[in-house]
Amino acid sequence: MYDVVIAGGWPAGLSAALFLGRGRKRVLLCDTGPARNAAARHVHGFLTRDGTPPAEMRRLGREQLAPYGVEIAEVPMTEVSGDSGDFTVRLGDGRQVRARRLLLCTGMIDEPVDIPGWQQLWGQSIFQCPYCHGWEVQDRRWGCLITAPQLVDFGIFLRGWTDQVTLFTGGRVPIDAEARARIDAARVTLEERPIVRLVAAAGDEPRLEAVEVEGGVRVPCEVLFAKPSQRQPAIVGQLGLELDKAGMVNVDEQRRTSRPGVYAAGDMITLVQGAVLGAAAGCVAATMLNHHLTAELAAQGAL
Repeated sequence: MYDVVIAGGWPAGLSAALFLGRGRKRVLLCDTGPARNAAARHVHGFLTRDGTPPAEMRRLGREQLAPYGVEIAEVPMTEVSGDSGDFTVRLGDGRQVRARRLLLCTGMIDEPVDIPGWQQLWGQSIFQCPYCHGWEVQDRRWGCLITAPQLVDFGIFLRGWTDQVTLFTGGRVPIDAEARARIDAARVTLEERPIVRLVAAAGDEPRLEAVEVEGGVRVPCEVLFAKPSQRQPAIVGQLGLELDKAGMVNVDEQRRTSRPGVYAAGDMITLVQGAVLGAAAGCVAATMLNHHLTAELAAQGAL
């Protein structure tokens, strides 16, 4: 029996596995597939690893788990039965394993926006976080996709990296007088015509050149920031976990979910997301879990 089975292999899951392995727990890490940031060229803002490609970060993380006996399965966790202390976990390859505790670090699934050209440019010229990608494209023509009124302030915030920011509402989000005043004060451009498509520049690598709006007008734009809708992976529903109003997995201060014995960390529990934040969250969840499990095993005389 494993002490802990972790779902999700980057970055919260890797950090949690490292802490639990060093805590002398038997751990199985289920890597559920390509990282959420797989389309990005580099990871930024991660101390000592700034500028490292995502695949290299994963390789290094796995390499550093080896001395602690952490096992890695290249399959997702697909189904769970049983209770805290003795879960039965079905894996994507049909195997079944048992575990005392479960830790979910799967991250979120980003829903593609229904704009022609989006998929091609996602992770290349379309980004979510200016701290992760803003430095490399500073002082260029930036756009911000406004899909909700509260994103106006996010678009204004982007002025910290460039003085050329255009807010694209696509004609779907009404902008009131107060918001317009803030936009004008920040010297940000407001474009409210419906978006027809994203125009890529000619060349081998996907690169945004303009946003085409209704009437065939092309608004010059080299970088587009957006906050697409997100959804939880299927395992969250299968476990019946409680979600908060924002759709995040609800956890207490000890990182315990609504199902006893199941913990969660990383992007799936918060809208404040990023690689270094996920890594930190994985460490916190692992230490909480390890404390609870070790105390339980000690009380049972099982250590």
